[in-house]
Amino acid sequence: MHKTYLFHFLYMTKFRFGKYRETDSMSRLLCENYSTLLVLSRFGIALGFGDKNIGEVCQDNNVDTDTFLTVINLLLSDNQTVQYTETHFSIESLIAYLHNSHTYFLDYRLPEIRVKLVEVLDPKEKDLNKAVLHYFDEYVSQVNKHMKYEEKTVFPYVYSLLAEEKKENYHIGIFSKRHEQIEIKLTEFKHILIKYYPAKSSNEINRVLFDIFNCEKDLTSHSAIEDCLLIPAIMELENKNRQTHEY
Repeated sequence: MHKTYLFHFLYMTKFRFGKYRETDSMSRLLCENYSTLLVLSRFGIALGFGDKNIGEVCQDNNVDTDTFLTVINLLLSDNQTVQYTETHFSIESLIAYLHNSHTYFLDYRLPEIRVKLVEVLDPKEKDLNKAVLHYFDEYVSQVNKHMKYEEKTVFPYVYSLLAEEKKENYHIGIFSKRHEQIEIKLTEFKHILIKYYPAKSSNEINRVLFDIFNCEKDLTSHSAIEDCLLIPAIMELENKNRQTHEY
């Protein structure tokens, strides 16, 4: 079993941490920010916790409270605020969260959008429909490739660092350089539908577009967690690992 590694975080960031604390009501957090329902599910927290606070709910579900709060406060932060900010979190818990996010996108969210997309396409636009679905499938393939790389290469590498194993042929800078903003292609797809697709029903196409907008925002948040939390934490862990093997 890997030891818990708490990353002490001091980082120049566009995100302001600290709005919610462990003593705040979990139900209030959800009512004020319905998007955090996704965060709860990715941490494996079920509803039905009554009036318990965030710390109590996390403890009941074996979730590291600091990691939960770090993710929540990052996602709900004021992007215009730039300041040094300090926090700490469990890398293992963060990776578990990211893994569950991958499962959500690949096994549920993106397939669901495709099903809805097929339902609203106009049968009269056969050539255009083919192009639209091809574009979307290429995008899903890109997302799948990106997330499978994290699962098969990045996450095992992090666990090797936590076990203080020396790795000569990999470093997180490789991931950082190839860490494409995978939501960009989805943004382009959204623009294609808005500008060029003659939908048979505005209500139906709007339903799909709402899902695409929400998915786009969710992917942006996913990337922010990796860029602002995971990558800096692993860089620090690499430095500690390097110093350990030098002595």
